[in-house]
Amino acid sequence: MVAALFGCWFRVGGARSGVSGPVIPVGRTVVQTSMSRSQVALLGLGLLLMLLLYVGLPGPPEQTSWLWGGPNVTILAGLTPGNSPIFYREVLPLHRARRVEVVLLHGKAFNSHTWEQLGTLQLLAQRGYRAVALDLPGFGNSAPSKEASTEAGRAELLERVLQDLEVRNAVLVSPSLSGRYALPFLIQGHHQLRGFVPIAPASTQNYTQEQFWAVKVLGGGFPKVLACYPWLESWQERTQVSLGGHTASSG
Repeated sequence: MVAALFGCWFRVGGARSGVSGPVIPVGRTVVQTSMSRSQVALLGLGLLLMLLLYVGLPGPPEQTSWLWGGPNVTILAGLTPGNSPIFYREVLPLHRARRVEVVLLHGKAFNSHTWEQLGTLQLLAQRGYRAVALDLPGFGNSAPSKEASTEAGRAELLERVLQDLEVRNAVLVSPSLSGRYALPFLIQGHHQLRGFVPIAPASTQNYTQEQFWAVKVLGGGFPKVLACYPWLESWQERTQVSLGGHTASSG
């Protein structure tokens, strides 16, 4: 096998036509070495293979290990089960887990990878939060879904994803386009939610003032309603919303 790898062959006794190497006398026999063009190519291929093995091949892209701000943060990725799977990225808390979990949606020009690039997922893990970033249907690694064509379907899809990922006590972060999913889900008053952080969400015009008044959150330690917060229409002032003992800042 070694002789085949390095393109060398040995012939005992006699000579052979072609490109020949030096004749080496060994006792009563004669050993003659010879190398053809194909064997030279095989030698080069073998050396290239050894170089690749030395350098090492890249690892699988679905799981990334980051060194960000100190300790390593492992970002997991996968697809939810079912007929309309949703791609997600997830980080687990590095220290004692907090009671709430953070779910990150995205805008029209972005996807779940944006939260990884910004370091948001890594920071939340370091602060003790489990965080999940989703690719909405038709974005990133999530295929389009028929459910996304209706308001009720979008709310049901988001509810199913949270159930599949076993997300409880969620704080939902909803920028721009993702309001089409977050707002109908919020209006229905799902028990999974502990907080809502809107960042100029879309589709606010589809709901009445009365519907927003019916959704209660905690602001400054006292019960308030979403209609009290002007950032549902504009994002001009910094607002803090306290939810279950935790404060979410926006602005």
